Amino acid sequence: MPVVPTTDYKAPFLLRNRHLLTIFPSLFRKIKTARYTRTRIRTADNDFIDLDLSSVNSRKLVIILHGLEGSSRRQYVTGMVNIFNEGGYDTVAMNFRGCSGESNEALRFYHSGETGDLQTVVEHMAATGRYTHLHLVGFSLGGNVTLKYVGERSTGILPLVRSAVAISVPCDLKDSSLELEKRHNAIYMKRFIRSLGAKLEEKALRYPGKISLERFDEIRNFKQFDDRYTAPMHGYKDAEEYWARNSSRQFLPGIRIPTLLINALDDPFLGKGSFPYEEAEQNPFFHLETPQTGGHVGFVTFSGKHYWSERRAFQFIHEHP
Repeated sequence: MPVVPTTDYKAPFLLRNRHLLTIFPSLFRKIKTARYTRTRIRTADNDFIDLDLSSVNSRKLVIILHGLEGSSRRQYVTGMVNIFNEGGYDTVAMNFRGCSGESNEALRFYHSGETGDLQTVVEHMAATGRYTHLHLVGFSLGGNVTLKYVGERSTGILPLVRSAVAISVPCDLKDSSLELEKRHNAIYMKRFIRSLGAKLEEKALRYPGKISLERFDEIRNFKQFDDRYTAPMHGYKDAEEYWARNSSRQFLPGIRIPTLLINALDDPFLGKGSFPYEEAEQNPFFHLETPQTGGHVGFVTFSGKHYWSERRAFQFIHEHP
């Protein structure tokens, strides 16, 4: 019964609004800073990925993937680092290309379905010889990458990779892009487009003539952005093809390691396509938990130092060594 029948998460009384749950952690959460050691690894296309390791000298490692325009420094990442370090796991927070505080070297950067870079990180960490168990935790865009990765790799996944958790995931990219266009999400959309635009400005300076920022200020949504930039920069015809080929929902039937997806029913970023009940009912490896509240990467709790989503992720991974 992989659809989790009940969930014990309840939002604090004063934070039961989905937008408050989404915004509160980034504005008000005080959290212990992770002690990172940075390693830069090269990719097959002569670019780089920056990894931030937090070690407690464990033989078990959790690889953590952030969301759109996030990084290893975001509260939701460091919260997950802290709970796993305290529980006896090393962690490595993967910064997607261009998200580590320095622009990456290639023309391309990262996107919602880029699993090749995750495979590079998995192979690098396995090759160190330090670890007997690898686990994955992904948030939002990083959660889509995580689910797509374990689904498309299926039985061919590296045996060291034992389990995965994905939180607040747009499993249907088109569906979620349309949801983010709605008026109640305008503040988030403007912030994403502004942040992505700043990175394109850096790219335009590095690659003159390759990227045009003419009329960029007219872009209002992901359809326009992905049609003009994401799709052609990464080898897709348009946004529709990019969304169709990289949405993780189609890969869920292939999952063959214990995997948990946590999506709140009130998540303002997610449409109906991001609640794959049928896939969970048909795949004993894929578990779906849908709390009534939680917002987008919210799941705020005031009791204890760890948020509910962190405790739940730790519990699931600890139960699937």
